[in-house]
Amino acid sequence: MNRAAKWAAWAIAVPLSLLTLFLLAAWIGSALPRNGDWVEPATGVEIMIETNGVHTAIVMPLVTAQKDWRPAFPVGDLGAPYRPYTHVSVSWGEREVFLNTPTWGDITPATILGAAVGGDSLLHIAHYTRPAPSDTIRPLRISRRQYARLVAAIERQVLPPAARISYRGYYAHDVFYDAPGTYHLGNTCNQWTSDTLAEAGIRTGRWTPLAGGVMRWIPYETLDSAR
Repeated sequence: MNRAAKWAAWAIAVPLSLLTLFLLAAWIGSALPRNGDWVEPATGVEIMIETNGVHTAIVMPLVTAQKDWRPAFPVGDLGAPYRPYTHVSVSWGEREVFLNTPTWGDITPATILGAAVGGDSLLHIAHYTRPAPSDTIRPLRISRRQYARLVAAIERQVLPPAARISYRGYYAHDVFYDAPGTYHLGNTCNQWTSDTLAEAGIRTGRWTPLAGGVMRWIPYETLDSAR
């Protein structure tokens, strides 16, 4: 009985210790800035960073002088192609999680473990009509030059329409596409968001495996001024 109790204690203590170390590393890593001297410009292009508490995405105008996203993400791939869309939301993540867990109740330990050790990736593309700022979708103004760099970073993740398969989204306004890259614990969907922002020269954390590590760098005063 003593031996069984010891094994049971180890079985509980080890995963809890690993989880604690992961959360501590994520907190520290997300607090270390990249592009620490970045400041929001007075003029430029307004993007948005959105979150559902677990996952983050970059929301951009559908059409600007720098980029027209309609050829890359045609509305014909949507269930509702005729709405007057104004913005496109782009995020990256693990294929099985994206396709097989439409609700949080569908997530299983096996799904989480599979994603953590490595999995194929998809882009999740959602089209919006005049998205309103809120605590879960925060506006951020960047310079036109930074937006051009952001566009270039995202374009490298977009396969040509002829070289990819599309997958039905959760709703009539979103869709999934094949994407390059491998998802794992060190390269999560939220790390993709912060890496993409950092490549454009925008201030963000160094290691942000969790959504909170990304959103902590989106100025709250920007949200307040937009209301």
